[in-house]
Amino acid sequence: MMVMGSSSFFSPLISISHNPLHSSLFISPSLTNRRKPNLIVAKSNGSDSADASDRFISALCYFYPFFDGVQYGKYVITQFYPLQAVIQPLVPAIRVFKSFPFNGFLVFFTLYFVVVRNPNFSRYVRFNTMQAIVLDVLLIFPDLLERSFNPKGGLGLDFIMSLDSTVFLFLFVSLIYGSSSCLLGQIPRLPIVADAADRQVL
Repeated sequence: MMVMGSSSFFSPLISISHNPLHSSLFISPSLTNRRKPNLIVAKSNGSDSADASDRFISALCYFYPFFDGVQYGKYVITQFYPLQAVIQPLVPAIRVFKSFPFNGFLVFFTLYFVVVRNPNFSRYVRFNTMQAIVLDVLLIFPDLLERSFNPKGGLGLDFIMSLDSTVFLFLFVSLIYGSSSCLLGQIPRLPIVADAADRQVL
């Protein structure tokens, strides 16, 4: 929302004639001209700035990092039945995504070159797509940690279990928050990844 400068408060918004018997109130024409941009800016920042197709495409993008990192939930999912019930409807789609080893790379390049780098898509779609891509790229770090440090028990295993569960819950919350915000026409800004996505989308 645009904030008016301090000089605006001292400008004469209402003019009063010097004759007290014939005083009249009228709005200065300059006030009308100054208020028009405010209305335009407010509308562009509202939920009407993204149409239905943009919202739907953006919401779908957040399933990509979740599907790619769902294996990190192998510990927490087995412990919480309500979480199993929520994820169960997504199992067929997850199996299709995991059916081919290079599906993750194909989806990555498709989203980046076909959507993010395509000016035909709105910035709303390209930003949310890039945010989902950055979130997926961050999964490299817990994967490298697991491959280099693979304990069979003790405190090491407890650490890996906690790490995996934290990564999964972050992906799950990002999916819910990102998709629901997009469907409502809002702009979700995920911690850590939002600024990086902003820099990539011109």
